[in-house]
Amino acid sequence: MPSNSAFSGFSKETINFYKQLKENNNKGWFEDHKSDFDNFVMTPAREFVAAMGERLEKLSPNIHADPRVNKSIFRIYRDTRFSKDKTPYKTNLAMWWWEGEGPRMECSGYYLHLEPPNLMLGVGIYMFPKDMLQVYRDSVVDPVYGAALQKSIEEITRHEKYSIGGKHYKRVPRGYDPNHENAELLLYNGLHAGYEAGIPQAFYSADFVDYCFDYYQDFYPLHKWLLEMTERV
Repeated sequence: MPSNSAFSGFSKETINFYKQLKENNNKGWFEDHKSDFDNFVMTPAREFVAAMGERLEKLSPNIHADPRVNKSIFRIYRDTRFSKDKTPYKTNLAMWWWEGEGPRMECSGYYLHLEPPNLMLGVGIYMFPKDMLQVYRDSVVDPVYGAALQKSIEEITRHEKYSIGGKHYKRVPRGYDPNHENAELLLYNGLHAGYEAGIPQAFYSADFVDYCFDYYQDFYPLHKWLLEMTERV
């Protein structure tokens, strides 16, 4: 089915904007190049959010694809209040399509992170909120849910280029058997699959939607497991 999206690819100017921002991370430079940000980053990003959302409906019928800032497009302004690094802008473009009815970052979803010269694609939940962490741990040691999780991870990691992330703790939490066959997964405070590589040629054309979708499809078993888990919270 043909897409109704206007997305036709990002451009070399998208990459050049972030390269230059990295060298000139200050308000004066950004204000002078605001039109470049609007034209070469935000405009194609909004179009891509819509096109990717339309494509992801094939995997996730209830996907949220909202092209606003702080929805599917992360804001470029850094929160510097508690950071020693006071540079005001993020030198990456990040986008997020989520599935579920909770707060967007507490749902499993599909992630894109562009930071020249690399592109990272991922699926999952970066960090579980407290109530979800408890459900996750109980699911890990459950005979049925735990086996399903292991199967989904094995489906993904048979591709050696993919990684599973979210490991945080050094010890199995109190109340759980450190000798359990899934004990390693109890050390995680989030769970996500990812792939990072150089920026592909497809980035500069409408084919970028299909390029990303192929990876998201490979990661889907983990998303499906997390989606079912969040429904038990």
